[in-house]
Amino acid sequence: MLKKLLTLSLIVLGTSVTYAQQFKALLFTKTAGFHHTAIHEGVAGVRNLAARHNFSVDWQENASVFNEKSLKNYDVVIFLNTTGDILDNEQQAAFEKYIQSGKGWVGVHAAADTEYDWAWYNKLVGMMFLTHPAQQTAYLDVVNSNFPGLERFPKRMLWTDEWYEYKKPAAASDLNILITLDEKTYDPKTSKGAGMGNSHPIAWYHKYDGGRAFYTGMGHIGLVYSDQSFLDHLYGGIYWAATGKGLK
Repeated sequence: MLKKLLTLSLIVLGTSVTYAQQFKALLFTKTAGFHHTAIHEGVAGVRNLAARHNFSVDWQENASVFNEKSLKNYDVVIFLNTTGDILDNEQQAAFEKYIQSGKGWVGVHAAADTEYDWAWYNKLVGMMFLTHPAQQTAYLDVVNSNFPGLERFPKRMLWTDEWYEYKKPAAASDLNILITLDEKTYDPKTSKGAGMGNSHPIAWYHKYDGGRAFYTGMGHIGLVYSDQSFLDHLYGGIYWAATGKGLK
């Protein structure tokens, strides 16, 4: 009888180890400004990534989850097309402590169009949204193929999306640029300007205030979230932000 119990215990233990998930992500999509219809495809895309890469994801639009007790359950927080003022002062303080504890953040597209008056968050993102021209096709140039998820990207790739122009940081930046836009291959002109010039970053990462932050400006168009190249890029950022692993 004892032998049978020990055997059963080993089987149960082996099963739990087999299905242990790599990390836990909080997917946050609250909007207080423009609401992207691509959020629905984005949620489905991240859920598919979780199933494919063996991590768990909780989707929330209620900001009450931003408290110290709840955030301790997650290794990474993903802001997917969030906009506007989405967290109150207490929630902001809880999120700052979360990052300072060594955890990660991922921003997708309109995450750079969020919380302009929160200076700490502006530095977390790296560069904030300024304007964008009409959606159009342009060439992307991969600057760093050694970051997770970019191994299979060509050095230069044609892509269609809504191309953000960003406010350049006031102080020297520690951002590690991953992908840039070739402004000669599309029309960047808007009523606010004519692009960012020879260096137009669209994806980057950096370590910030004890934690990790990754941002990609792609992700306006819903079908992007079923494109394998983009999904590889997004998962690479999620994986690095959650674990700190993957850099060569």
